[in-house]
Amino acid sequence: MVGLNNATVSTSMFILRGFSGMEEYRIWISFPFCCIYIITVIANSSICFIIKQNASFHLPMYVLLSMLLVTGLVASNTILPKMLCLLLFNSKDISFEACLIQMFLVVAFCVMAFGVLVAMAFDRYTAICNPLRYTTILTNQFIIKIALTLISKGVLLALPLPFIFLRLPFCRSRTIEHTYCEHLTVAKLACADITINIVYGLAGSLLVAGFDFLAIVLSYIMIARAVFKLHFKESRKKAVSTCSTHLCFTVIAFVPIFLNVITNRFSTRVPAQVQILFSNLLVILPPLLNPIIFGINTKQIWEKIYQILNPTCLIGNIIPKHNR
Repeated sequence: MVGLNNATVSTSMFILRGFSGMEEYRIWISFPFCCIYIITVIANSSICFIIKQNASFHLPMYVLLSMLLVTGLVASNTILPKMLCLLLFNSKDISFEACLIQMFLVVAFCVMAFGVLVAMAFDRYTAICNPLRYTTILTNQFIIKIALTLISKGVLLALPLPFIFLRLPFCRSRTIEHTYCEHLTVAKLACADITINIVYGLAGSLLVAGFDFLAIVLSYIMIARAVFKLHFKESRKKAVSTCSTHLCFTVIAFVPIFLNVITNRFSTRVPAQVQILFSNLLVILPPLLNPIIFGINTKQIWEKIYQILNPTCLIGNIIPKHNR
């Protein structure tokens, strides 16, 4: 019977409910999410393009930033297009296979993003605490190894997800009270024991977010100790400036997680719409704000963007000096 249920599920459809109880406002709700999606795609793609095209940005810090932007961009594209179709066109159906793929990609690329933040913390630690060996430690080969490690980590931690869902018979309602296939929200629809799913979700959160956050905190404790040993005020100011952007990235990534945990812990007191909102922010907020914060804190990026957007600068760069 379980095998028959699994065979039935593989060709069945789920229904995404979205923000339940607010269907009449779905067009208005779609507007901010549409703006978020457009800004996310343009901002992340633009900065990645600028870093790729300019040799002066081919440094470990910018390469790691590109990795962070790409992971966020993929995670956003995994849920936002379907969410906008749901809100704009009332397209609620999603297949079981598409649901599994969506869950897998969200988990895998969020795990990769947290790993990139740890790598960026190590980059800042090396730049401040061991500057003379920075170029010998963070070589191109080392960055490639970091990238392969993060990809492997994301895939391996997300790999059990499809298998623990394939064993579940879905004989109850197929209506998902969410805007995308969030892990536990879908698992609660099964008419079977979901203890494995709960343990997997909790263990994954503790092992990934907890370990990565602890690693970043330890890195900044050592950075703080090194900064306080600096004798010149300007040197301290420069050291703090090099870490400020990464600290902003870290806050943006982890605050939604803590808010999501709190809302789930007190789920009986928190409206369902608020829980869904925090769950969405966990995925879409970092990719939206990361390129904006990096652009604000990086003068060179603003200069390149200005040159691209200003036709006068482009013409001035094309015309030879002797013809000016």
